[in-house]
Amino acid sequence: MSDMRAAKATRTSFLDVRAAVLARIRARVWPPGALLPTEHDLAAEFGCARATVNRALRALSDEGVIDRKRKSGTRVRMVPVRKAKFEISVVRHLVEETNATYRYALVSRRAGPCPAWLAARLDLPGDHPMLHLRCMHYADNRPFQFEERWVNTEAVPAILTADLSVIGPNEWLLGAVPFTDAEIAMSAEAADAPLAEFLETAVGVPLFQLERITWLQGAPVTFVRMSHHPGYRMSTRY
Repeated sequence: MSDMRAAKATRTSFLDVRAAVLARIRARVWPPGALLPTEHDLAAEFGCARATVNRALRALSDEGVIDRKRKSGTRVRMVPVRKAKFEISVVRHLVEETNATYRYALVSRRAGPCPAWLAARLDLPGDHPMLHLRCMHYADNRPFQFEERWVNTEAVPAILTADLSVIGPNEWLLGAVPFTDAEIAMSAEAADAPLAEFLETAVGVPLFQLERITWLQGAPVTFVRMSHHPGYRMSTRY
């Protein structure tokens, strides 16, 4: 029995295969454009199941290191794709990380049909039920972010009875609803009169604006547009 346990403990994992393949690519054993051995050959070399090799290669493909094509095989990318990673942050945490005091205010809350422009964007019928929220986030009582959000109440019915006067919808949703996919868009937008008033700036001042859509198994969960105070910066690593 102890020998069987030892064998299982030393069994090659997909992480082992991924690390070995990546090491060879970095050492130019397989230079850019090179064709990798087949999954069958790699499985024989590493003494593991073909499924283990497949999982390792899928991970490297997702990371932009290799390019996998049916029938033509797997090649090292000529130019590796570097993928930026964006964390969906809680606004309260962003403020508190600057050693400022966070404050939140729910500006408005209204249930109703999905607006036509958003229904078209999310591929929903025009009368689809949504919850429309507008919120303000402050840092040391100075405007930090204006949040405008629509939530699909068929996907998240519990939000209709949630108390969002104390906790923001962003924080509530992250704690209550998983998501499987997200789309993020960033732009600089000139402040209109309402935004200028909320963020205490002048009309026409450029603001950093972030839009995000999240889905759960193909169904849209929420669309949010976040406008930040003038001078706000966002950074990421890849």
